[in-house]
Amino acid sequence: MGERIVLGLGNNTDYEIVWDSRIIEQLIVEYGISASELSVDKPISDGRDLLVSILGFLRDEHGGERFVDSPLVIEDFAGRFKNKVTIGGTSVRAAIAMRKLGFTSALHLVTINEHVRRLIPPDSPWVCSNDKDSSYPHLIIQFAAGTRVEAGDIAIHTKRANRIIYDNDRDNIAMELNPDFATLVSDARVFLISGFNAMQNSELLADRLRKLRGIMRSLPPEAIVFYEDACFHNPALSAQVRGALTDRIQIHSLNEDELQGYLGRSIQLLDPVEVLAAVRDLHRMLKVPALMIHTRYWALAFGSQASRYAEALKGGITMATSRFRFGDDFTPAEYAETEALPPEETGAEFSAAINGLGGGIVSCLPSVRVKEKKVTTVGLGDAFVGGFLPALVKR
Repeated sequence: MGERIVLGLGNNTDYEIVWDSRIIEQLIVEYGISASELSVDKPISDGRDLLVSILGFLRDEHGGERFVDSPLVIEDFAGRFKNKVTIGGTSVRAAIAMRKLGFTSALHLVTINEHVRRLIPPDSPWVCSNDKDSSYPHLIIQFAAGTRVEAGDIAIHTKRANRIIYDNDRDNIAMELNPDFATLVSDARVFLISGFNAMQNSELLADRLRKLRGIMRSLPPEAIVFYEDACFHNPALSAQVRGALTDRIQIHSLNEDELQGYLGRSIQLLDPVEVLAAVRDLHRMLKVPALMIHTRYWALAFGSQASRYAEALKGGITMATSRFRFGDDFTPAEYAETEALPPEETGAEFSAAINGLGGGIVSCLPSVRVKEKKVTTVGLGDAFVGGFLPALVKR
């Protein structure tokens, strides 16, 4: 018998740096960067371009993911800071998170190396599409609320925390699929699809989508297919993925940045009327049975059976908040402590209002009140998935 939770499709090695404003300020002076240059959308070909992008995100207090022309840029920048090596990708981070609660899962990997072997749960069966060790590290940058950067004419003081990801990952760009994955999905109750966002070639993506649909023919008819969206390096490929998979997806999950990106407009996340209108628009656009949206204030399900997902939403919020508070190494006791925290007041008011407006097609729960200041901002969406999916199996 196989695992009831099966997670794909990509994974990677992460360099998580320890933020140091002093080093950032020294680099601003060294590169001669001015405030007028800051941008989150310019191509990144060297260390100066990378810092311009980082400062743009910091100024806007947004998170995101961007492609870097060469992995050497990442290696050089990470080497200037204290850092630790972890493993990333929604699938592996979700697997690690849910294993803390006793749930095992099967995995599809595209990268294998000493760090992956060491850090994935030892009782997770897996296949990898790469038969040789490789590592194309992702640069993970976290900044806290209250971060200050002051150099030249640049003066930034953040009010909230977020994270930025930079990568040039050949394994995930290729996203080769191992056909043996079909043997691991044959008993799945829940099947996660994530990881196509790094791909850059439409023809190659079309081939991978055909192979994935072939693998999915081994899924049991009752299996729930859960698609976790992401920031695509090439936005046109996002539509290609949806076009190929929409008929198989039961739940389409995304965060607040991706929601606003789809709609092409900013949304006041604590305005229930505006959010409900946005979610209705997105639901019409994506044409899936259920939407799942997770934000820093609340998480909601939208669809005709939204109420079925209340327990899963609670699990996702608790898991993501546990990681937010304690990082990778939170314990089951800390998870239970987080589960018992009171709701955050503004999120609770919003949730009550939108549930009332939704007429039974919205199920929304607020985030919980957190006092910690030194927090983890990377992998929260992955942790949310790791808390959400086990509830689907239990149900």
